[in-house]
Amino acid sequence: MSTAAEADRARLARLPGQPLWLRVHDDILNRITSGEFADTFPGEIQLTEEYQVSRSTVRLALNPLRREGLVSSSRGKRPVVHVNHGEEHRFGPVYSLFAAVEASGMRQHSELIRCEIRVDARIADRLDLPGDAPLINIERRRFADDYVFAVDSAWLPADRAAGLLDVDFSNTALYQELTLRCGITLDGGQETLTAIAVTAEQARVLDCPVGTAAFFIERCGRAAGRPVEWRETVVRGDRFAVTTSFSPR
Repeated sequence: MSTAAEADRARLARLPGQPLWLRVHDDILNRITSGEFADTFPGEIQLTEEYQVSRSTVRLALNPLRREGLVSSSRGKRPVVHVNHGEEHRFGPVYSLFAAVEASGMRQHSELIRCEIRVDARIADRLDLPGDAPLINIERRRFADDYVFAVDSAWLPADRAAGLLDVDFSNTALYQELTLRCGITLDGGQETLTAIAVTAEQARVLDCPVGTAAFFIERCGRAAGRPVEWRETVVRGDRFAVTTSFSPR
C-alpha cells in the first residue's frame, strides 16, 4: 500500500463519531467488498500499522468479519476450519474435513499414525459385524496449514476396503479414495457432536493444553443402507466452526 493510502487510513481512524473499532471495521469491510484482498488478507500487525491503532482495536474490528466467514486465517493467526452447510449439502457423513479445510483457503495435510488391519469388537458391533471381523483402521493427525486441528480414527470392513491399505493419506480425502479404489460412496448415516475437554493423550496429539475445549464427533457412514465406516474424531474447538443454512421450506 502507498504511503498516501496509509495516511488516509490513519486519518479515517481518527474521525469523530462512531467508535474507533467500528470505523476500522467498516473500512475493512469496504475493502473486502471491493475485492482488494482477493489474493491474501493482511495480518493484525500490518493492519495496526495501516490504521495507526492498537492491536486490540483491530481485533474488535475483525471479530464480526471472522464470525461471518468474510475473513479467513492468514500467517500468524490461528486457522479456523469453517464447515458451511446449505440445503444442497446436508450435514452428515458425506461432508469431508479435507474439503472443509481446502474451502477455508488453507492447505490440508495429514500425518498418518496407523493404517492397518485390526480386530475390535466394540467397533465391529457398530458396523453390524461379528466381533472378530477384520477391520481396517486409519488414524491420522489432521493439519490446516501448519496447525494441528484434529485427530481422527476411521474403521472400515477389511473385506470391502482393503484397497485403502496402499493409499498415501498425507494429502488426500478418505472418501475420495474409498470411491476410487473400493467402489464405495457414502450416501447417508448418522453423526453426533459432543463437547469435551481434551485428555492428556489427546492434548499431546493435538498440540494443545490439557482441558482445551473440543468437539468429539462420532460418525457412522452408510452406503446402500449398510454401515461401512465408523469414525471417531476429536477437533479443537478453537479451530473449527460449523455454519448451517435453513429456509421456511
